[in-house]
Amino acid sequence: MTDDVALRDWLHLTLIRGVGGESRRQLLKVFGLPEAIFAASTGALREVVGMTLAERLLRHDCERDIDAAMAWAAEPGNHIVTLADAAYPQALLDTGDPPVLTFAKGRLELLNRPSLAIVGSRNATKQGEGNAEAFAATLSAAGLTVISGLALGIDAAAHRGALTGRGSTIAVIGTGADRIYPSGNEALARAIAEQGVVLSEFPLGTPAVAANFPRRNRIIAGLALGVVVVEAAPGSGSLITAR
Repeated sequence: MTDDVALRDWLHLTLIRGVGGESRRQLLKVFGLPEAIFAASTGALREVVGMTLAERLLRHDCERDIDAAMAWAAEPGNHIVTLADAAYPQALLDTGDPPVLTFAKGRLELLNRPSLAIVGSRNATKQGEGNAEAFAATLSAAGLTVISGLALGIDAAAHRGALTGRGSTIAVIGTGADRIYPSGNEALARAIAEQGVVLSEFPLGTPAVAANFPRRNRIIAGLALGVVVVEAAPGSGSLITAR
């Protein structure tokens, strides 16, 4: 895993507001590692991301947020996984927008195991939930890790089914890893953190913001070999994830 000094630089890069994923990856492509980015001159940074972001990179103070993230990572079962770590999900490297850093609670080895996603409606029928749970249990028993988004309905049913097998489950969430949404899935999230993985790219403390859930869907799709959709409305996020 990344050492503490280097990890602070990775966190610094991801916690600066206004510097998005594309800019971060471009900076890493040019400079190599975060420590080299923060050691670069304003002029060198300006050539890559422009003056506004260059000044933001060198002047933004996020030490309090970095300290909080480091304290969170020091707790048992908590991990911060960067692009430089062997535990980083290799499947995400083949996507167009891989997160530079993720927060994970649980079994990191599952991030690089063969997996399938099961997604669907939050307002599922009982039959739909039963089908999702049965599919997930069968896949997990066969050794496949089941990925979903910890939402009510189909997602929750898929996680429950997957926890019964050796493949277990990954919950990709749209909040900070220290927050669970919806609150009704708190017990399920704790079980996943113990037997599987809860994964988030969002900074700690990030609340449930509508725009973050479509972003987390790209990670669900990127991790999985395929996506099983159960009871989804036309135009839903589940069908977008599958496509």
